Amino acid sequence: QVQLVESGGGLVQPGGSLRLSCAASGSIFRINVMGWYRQAPGKQRELVASITRIGSTNYEDSVKGRFTVSRDNAKNTVYLQMNSLKPEDTAVYYCNADIVLGTIVAMTRQAYWGQGTQVTVSS
Repeated sequence: QVQLVESGGGLVQPGGSLRLSCAASGSIFRINVMGWYRQAPGKQRELVASITRIGSTNYEDSVKGRFTVSRDNAKNTVYLQMNSLKPEDTAVYYCNADIVLGTIVAMTRQAYWGQGTQVTVSS
C-alpha cells in the first residue's frame, strides 16, 4: 500500500510564500513523474507543475516564474515552492505520483493522489 502525505498549506497574504511537501511511502520500487494539481471552488482540477525522475519540469502558464517544483528521489518527496502568491492561487493543492510498486520480477504501476492541502491567499 502506498500513501502520499502532504504538508505546508495555510493562509498567506498576497505576495507571500509557501512551500508544500509531499512524501510517498510504501512498497515503492520507483516513482516516475510527480506533480502538483489544484482545485478551486467551482472549478476543475488543474495541473500546476510536474517533474520527471531526472528533473525535467513543466508549469502551468499562470505560475511560471513564481512557483518552483523540485524532488528528492532518495526521500520519495516532491516540493512546490510558491512565491509571489496571488488570491487566484487559492485552492486545495493535491500531490500526484506515478508509482511503480513491487520488485524487479513482479511490478505494477499506478497513479496515487495525496489528501490535499488548503492554500488560501488573502489579506
